[in-house]
Amino acid sequence: MQMSYKLDAFQDMVDAFKIFPGIGTKTAERMALFLIKTPLQKTQNFSQILHSARQRIKFCSECHLFTEMDPCPICRDPGRDRDLLCVIEEPKDVFTLERSGGFRGLYHVLMGKISPLDGIGPENLEIAHLMKRVKNNKPREVILATGMDVEGEATALYLLKLLRAEEIMVSRIAYGIPVGMGLDYADELTLARALEARRSL
Repeated sequence: MQMSYKLDAFQDMVDAFKIFPGIGTKTAERMALFLIKTPLQKTQNFSQILHSARQRIKFCSECHLFTEMDPCPICRDPGRDRDLLCVIEEPKDVFTLERSGGFRGLYHVLMGKISPLDGIGPENLEIAHLMKRVKNNKPREVILATGMDVEGEATALYLLKLLRAEEIMVSRIAYGIPVGMGLDYADELTLARALEARRSL
């Protein structure tokens, strides 16, 4: 049975929340109802903080991690090992790896993974920029730290073919991370051991 009562402003709020991945209509409605019950001043502060933060955040021109300053703090850190480059799928994976404390090199964020079913090919990722960095900076080793799911493995294999032509050492994080799991679901100890036990390809 279709609901007869409709409020356009409420529906606009629901639709706004549905842009987030994994948020369906019911969850979006609960979030909208929560905001409606929240004092107007608090919702205005929330809106201003989001708007201000989004304006300040950009992507690092070197590694594609999000940052307020370009280059990002990791790329600018003179204490990082510039001969070690870790390739990851998403910016959030940097935070996961940094918490593990097991890596002190630089990163390159692909901004996704190869997924033909989702219409994402190599040309949609930051692969061309990765190859440019590798050619220009000649790192000692490139670590492929994409996820262990099918798309992550396909992305790693694609990158391996490209990187082998550059005659540099290429390694893959060890299978301490369960197959089918992204980096953001792994605990810090598992990630640290996976990085330590990486293998040559």
